[in-house]
Amino acid sequence: MNLGSLTKQTWTLVAGCCCLIAQLVAAATAPHPTPPRRANVVYILADDLGYGDLGCYGQKKLKTPNIDRLASEGMKFTDHYSGNTVCSPSRANLMTGQHPGHVHCRGNAGGAGENSMALDPAMTTLPRLFKNAGYATGGFGKWGLGITCEDGAPNPLTHGFDHFSGWKSQMIAHTYYPTSMVRDGNEIPLEEGTFVHDLIMADALAFIRRSVKAGKPFFCYIPTAVPHAAMHAPAELHEKWRKVYPQFDQRIGRYGAGPGESCPPVTNPIAGFAAMMENLDNQVGELLDLLKELGVDDNTLVTFSSDNGAHHEGGHDPNFWDSNGPLRGIKRDLYDGGIRTPLVARWPGKIVPGSTSDHISAFWDVLPTMADLTGQPVPEQTDGLSFLPTLLGTAAKQKQHAYLYWEHRHNNPDQAVRMGKWKLVSYAQKKGRPRTMELFNLDKDLGEQHDISAGHPEIVERMQTIMRKAHRPVK
Repeated sequence: MNLGSLTKQTWTLVAGCCCLIAQLVAAATAPHPTPPRRANVVYILADDLGYGDLGCYGQKKLKTPNIDRLASEGMKFTDHYSGNTVCSPSRANLMTGQHPGHVHCRGNAGGAGENSMALDPAMTTLPRLFKNAGYATGGFGKWGLGITCEDGAPNPLTHGFDHFSGWKSQMIAHTYYPTSMVRDGNEIPLEEGTFVHDLIMADALAFIRRSVKAGKPFFCYIPTAVPHAAMHAPAELHEKWRKVYPQFDQRIGRYGAGPGESCPPVTNPIAGFAAMMENLDNQVGELLDLLKELGVDDNTLVTFSSDNGAHHEGGHDPNFWDSNGPLRGIKRDLYDGGIRTPLVARWPGKIVPGSTSDHISAFWDVLPTMADLTGQPVPEQTDGLSFLPTLLGTAAKQKQHAYLYWEHRHNNPDQAVRMGKWKLVSYAQKKGRPRTMELFNLDKDLGEQHDISAGHPEIVERMQTIMRKAHRPVK
């Protein structure tokens, strides 16, 4: 070919082809960008921990430095609510994303009735949501929604957990010295005197380590039994706190356990509470250290909350510890002391350190939040709203609830509604006492001390209508 005879248009075409070939070669040989990592999630759920039991929420007699780190290095919520005022229904709200007027479980049950609290396997529950997103999933502690290893009955492994370690049943979780524990559906005998809580926490940390080694994102759910029921703690920590509070050595804390189990009494349950809280706080510190050691600290959302307000069982004294802080009521109450709980969340690089949010949220918001985080569709059964925008500092995009609703007990329930600053509490009619109806302005009366229902009949009527609509009858 005579190159000199090529036209200008031909030269342009040849040059374009050469440029395209060069681009294709470069694209084929260049390293591909790494897709964004999916965030790991650790959700720690304390049992019967009051709003005022943590240093970051005002506790003065007991230090919780590692849990407080979650707040100082992340976000503290001031207006977060549990699912209910007792264990099982609160956990059912968390797992299903349903509010208390829709969920199947609205009170505790023990013994033969415990499996009546089991979740519907057809639902996309919280662990199933993560499983569907390709996560390794593990649960470690007190399930509270049925027997954890009974043949034919729904258990944690039914709902998307790859692994579960913990107590066999909710009743047995009253003691930290059971005769057995459950690992992945198998009941394992324990030597007498084994403090099972530490074994369960060790399993949780081992699960995180295995998941990171396998290169899988993980969801680690830790529903610890601390500080529920018996004030059991490792002996050395208990003795340490007995020296701090020797004046309470005459107190003996007692609590019952499930069938075939004993629940050893505790000398000085005041010291026992402090010891079990220090032990848990130390383990939260171990978890945070592990995340850093494994190089996933900045890609892990760690949250800490409680399933309901403080209790007064097993010798625990919430008045001594000021466990409910400025709030009225404790466990089994629908005043805020029974249902408003701590929520702290830490996610380095994503959540602004030391931030505080007064966003009004509840347990049934956790499922849609995690769906938002993992890019999954929100399960149809949920009543919640994602609070991921609040966590990420984009409050302008945050959707708000028109109201939050609670009820406790299946028949003739106590009820409560929060609507903005307003809170209506209705306690069921009982022998010799008519049903009560109290209205509070939480902006002016956080402790719910002054019933102003007589002065705001239109607000009461509006919130009573919500109570009627939110309640769905259940067997």
